[in-house]
Amino acid sequence: MRKLSVVLLMGALSLPACAASLDSKVPNQQTIEALELRASQAQPREQCYLYAELVHEMVEFSARQYAAGDVAQATGWLKRAQMFTSKIHMALAVNDKKLKDAQILLRHTAFRLTELLRASDYQDRPVVEQTLAQLNEAQNEAMLAVFKK
Repeated sequence: MRKLSVVLLMGALSLPACAASLDSKVPNQQTIEALELRASQAQPREQCYLYAELVHEMVEFSARQYAAGDVAQATGWLKRAQMFTSKIHMALAVNDKKLKDAQILLRHTAFRLTELLRASDYQDRPVVEQTLAQLNEAQNEAMLAVFKK
């Protein structure tokens, strides 16, 4: 019984570290553009995860722009993220590689957008809310596709 509780405790403690590792890398415009190119040229089976990663990087970059006070840039990045979120819908297929990873990444990105929504000004909320709604829809579709496997 003691071994089981130690295993459960270690597992619970490693989850925040795993989530934190998603945000440990500081996104910049060059890495986002490189990821965008890579996603557009990838095999159809790999595009869903790459687009999810791209949207995540854009949301993180946008959050940093909001924190720096550059609201216009942040809003522009969120609108671009909306465009790529719609590409996730189109790229979603049951035989995708890393479909579960894409779903987890989308869920984490939705969580980060929820944090951004709470911290944003009243005027900026419509863009954040719209992006969050699209992202939640893509995450739900990805989750359903994972369960269909």
